[in-house]
Amino acid sequence: MPFMKGRAPIRRTLNYLNAGKLVFKDKIKIFSIGYNIHGQNNTGAKEFVFWYLPQIQYKNPDVQVATLKNLTPTPFIKCYFEDGRRILVDIDNKTKEDILEHLMNTVGKSKEVLEAEAIAAEKKDNPANFGVGCERPCICEVYGQVPCPGVVPLPKVMRGKYKNATD
Repeated sequence: MPFMKGRAPIRRTLNYLNAGKLVFKDKIKIFSIGYNIHGQNNTGAKEFVFWYLPQIQYKNPDVQVATLKNLTPTPFIKCYFEDGRRILVDIDNKTKEDILEHLMNTVGKSKEVLEAEAIAAEKKDNPANFGVGCERPCICEVYGQVPCPGVVPLPKVMRGKYKNATD
């Protein structure tokens, strides 16, 4: 498979991208991270970008993500809100797990909010849903479908008894 080449190809799999924990709040529009390639104090930031940034981009498609390399002596994260406010997070000498945990607590949605949004995303009023607990108990009630054979008998062409007898 061509997408399984390079350093840590697991980062390009759908299972890995879906496993991301950080979902930003709705008001965040731009997420930027600045770090240096060299230096001991930038190790956590480099690993964070390598391992967690693809998940963040996948889970937050409406947020612009910018990486700034070799522009500042200390690594940082800046989040810009839609009303003009911004948050600056110092990530100097922090591990990638510490950075992720801090971002989840400050700019991430809580687990309760994510669960509520998942429930709301499942549309219960979809006209294609039928069965117990839905608006229609049987698909025969949907316009254009064949009615229930108990109410209106099926044409003989659609019945196996007659179809198999003619073959």
